Amino acid sequence: MNLKQSPALLLQIQACRLGRVLFVLALLIFGLVTLLNSTTAEDTEHHHEKHHHDLKFSIQSVKSGDWSDPKTWSLNRIPKAHDRVMITRGTFVRYDVKSSEKIRLLQVVGTLSFARDRNTELHVGILKVLNSDQCSESGFSCTFVSEEESDTDGNSNKTQLPSLLIGTPSQPIPAKYSAKIKLHYFEGMNKKDAPAIACCSARMEIHGSPLSRTWVKLGKNIEKGSRQVVLSEKVSGWKIGDTVLVTASERRGQGFGTFREGAERQKQSQTEKRTIKAIQDGLQITLDSPLDYNHLGEGEFKSEIANLSQNVIIESADPKGVRGHTVYHRFSKGSISYARFAHLGKEGVLGRYSIHFHLVGDTMRGSRVEGAAIVDSHNRWITIHGTQYLVVRDCVGYKSVGHGYFLEDGTEIYNLLDRNLAIHAFTGPRLPNQVLPFDPNDGAGFWWANGLNSFTRNVSTENDEYGYRYDMQKRRNFDTKLPILQPDGSEKLIDVRTIPIWRFEDNEAHSEGFYGMVVAANGNSQPDSAVRSERMLKRIKSIDWTGPDTDHPHVIRNLSIWGSHYAFRPHSPAMRMENIRIHQAAYGIYRPAFENHEYKNLHISAVQAEPFNRGMDDASAQTGKITVDGLTFSTGYGNSSTPLVQISDLNLSGDASTHLRNVKVNRPERYKTRWPLINRGVGPRVPPITKGVPIYIHDHYGPGRHAKVVSTAAKDLMEDGHSYREEKPLTSDHSRVAEVKDVEWPKLLKMVDDIPPATIVTQIQRKSNKLWVRGISHDNGEITKVLVNGQNAKTVSYQSGVLDWELEIETPKDGKITAYGLDKSGNREMTGHVVRSVVRTLGVRPSSKPKAKTLSF
Repeated sequence: MNLKQSPALLLQIQACRLGRVLFVLALLIFGLVTLLNSTTAEDTEHHHEKHHHDLKFSIQSVKSGDWSDPKTWSLNRIPKAHDRVMITRGTFVRYDVKSSEKIRLLQVVGTLSFARDRNTELHVGILKVLNSDQCSESGFSCTFVSEEESDTDGNSNKTQLPSLLIGTPSQPIPAKYSAKIKLHYFEGMNKKDAPAIACCSARMEIHGSPLSRTWVKLGKNIEKGSRQVVLSEKVSGWKIGDTVLVTASERRGQGFGTFREGAERQKQSQTEKRTIKAIQDGLQITLDSPLDYNHLGEGEFKSEIANLSQNVIIESADPKGVRGHTVYHRFSKGSISYARFAHLGKEGVLGRYSIHFHLVGDTMRGSRVEGAAIVDSHNRWITIHGTQYLVVRDCVGYKSVGHGYFLEDGTEIYNLLDRNLAIHAFTGPRLPNQVLPFDPNDGAGFWWANGLNSFTRNVSTENDEYGYRYDMQKRRNFDTKLPILQPDGSEKLIDVRTIPIWRFEDNEAHSEGFYGMVVAANGNSQPDSAVRSERMLKRIKSIDWTGPDTDHPHVIRNLSIWGSHYAFRPHSPAMRMENIRIHQAAYGIYRPAFENHEYKNLHISAVQAEPFNRGMDDASAQTGKITVDGLTFSTGYGNSSTPLVQISDLNLSGDASTHLRNVKVNRPERYKTRWPLINRGVGPRVPPITKGVPIYIHDHYGPGRHAKVVSTAAKDLMEDGHSYREEKPLTSDHSRVAEVKDVEWPKLLKMVDDIPPATIVTQIQRKSNKLWVRGISHDNGEITKVLVNGQNAKTVSYQSGVLDWELEIETPKDGKITAYGLDKSGNREMTGHVVRSVVRTLGVRPSSKPKAKTLSF
């Protein structure tokens, strides 16, 4: 057909071509939108300030002086409401006022130091400490100056490092004064960013008056209606008028509800908030009103009392409105101690937390958060993201939307969380574009995804879902191979699931909403129901159980869990668990992944349903061998078939077995026929479609005379030539026992220590011509010494694998301090903590400049 003779057809063709163009354009727009949406909120702004070029400062410092002195300022007046203020480079301004004027922006390029001889108060929208004169109202993004761009003192552009000083480690705000910052939202600011305090390649010190302890155990039982509290140890720094918490001693149902669910579900909580009316000798406290519940303070299981009051306070001015957040970025310096962070955190917004160390790597080695109270957070308490060598100690977290103490993306290593208290981490929403897609953010007191960190002497209570959860899962949308810092300072792609839990010791969980502790490997990838077919069996055999190897297992020591529904879920292969105490739970050892598990001294008491669960719970499947050396049950009423130890029905590898020895069962006389020791599990009983799994009790009948207990459904075992019989209360309706010999006790784990300690210099003070150096080292083994510039450091305390040390040394001529640890296995730190230009910082002229490329202290 001639197109010239068919205009209608020509129009159709042109319309078709236009449609194709529009379709391609739509695809391009969709791709662009998808790319933008797939970029995290943190990466969208990734540290470049591009959107505030038209902003100008209203007023700036022109000389060093007091904030209250008009001569300090460019307009010969002090800053007023809605000003955008800059503390200029090279000026030192002392903040010496208690003002309700709301400053819109305060940008510190010089030094802002809060007065220590009076009460101070600052109301501000955004407070930024950074090395930039450009006016910016972004509450997150930064202009960075790396060490390569700094001089030998770590000071950018040969000037003093921009600094916000609310006290210092050696000169905190004195107890009789207070320093308070209230964060306000101003119209026109980004609600996802502001209000905020952000430190970008600068120094931010926040230090209140120290307390001897921020929380302690109770020293005596407290009866309902009492106002008297006896402490387990003497405290100093606690004052009349302080707000305290007395933690729960009894679990009150599953979960306590999110903040959004309000007071009704939170009424289940037995943690009680009161005010101190009197203190006697630092050991006895009188509260302002009677307690509503009983609280344990005697015997094996005790609750805590925690102090939420500090004299340095960072808080949102309008907790029901737009909340603020705080963040340290890389190449920053500084620490936090004995400060209160209240009503912060932006619910549902990635990266906007109450206290946030964001992708600082090891550039803030030496920094710490100590003695902080983080109260009523809408997004975490403390987030450690892409950060190494941070110390978090003696902190109290109370009320958080989502997990509380949180290590964010699985690359974090060598961090120490020591003697912290976690109360009321509530279920929160998944965060948009969160790094780990498998994390439901369902309320853990402590949550982490890389084992190479230390958790010691912590306590969690009344959190919505977990006291502690370690989790790393491979998904179609997430690869577990991540760049991990190596002992020699290099980075290497490692499957993080293979990194063992390094140090987890002397921790406790009680009165939890659901779980005491979970160690997860690929999480919930196993079937949730009984395996009844070859198809289901094939599925469960295909589960990727990648975990640490038997030379480097997960190690859990001295863990106490009481008053939880599910006490302990060891859902990973290759685990060594020593001195595990479980009391008052529905389930003791729950849903375990039984492969190369070694238990040493496991004591379970008052567990109502299933004290020692079969492999993978209702799947009733066991992949390998486990041993339990020292197993004690203390129990009361139970029926005649529910066992203390359940038999797994499926032998996935063909050589799975359970080995017990030194077993004790303490039953009341009237219940001695109840709670059989070993039987098939309750609930679904899996048909025998594989070999059975035997349970051996070594030396049960005497030295070398072992009991072999099997399921009556395991025909291969029932017909193995031994004479099986019923023997109550050892066996029950679905189990039988035979005496056997020549069964060796398996040695499943080798426990190789080939990782050196981690050492952190936390404080350096000048004393005449000498330096007093303090620090912390932690390790998975025994630390034998710490060397500081070649000299042996003195041990201050050594508990739970954490060594506090100190040393007085001559002032080094090259201005450099090097500290590293050695352990009993001969491992020495290859990348010890090097603090450079220390003498210049302290005002002493060094004879030479440091040559090592190291962290500036």
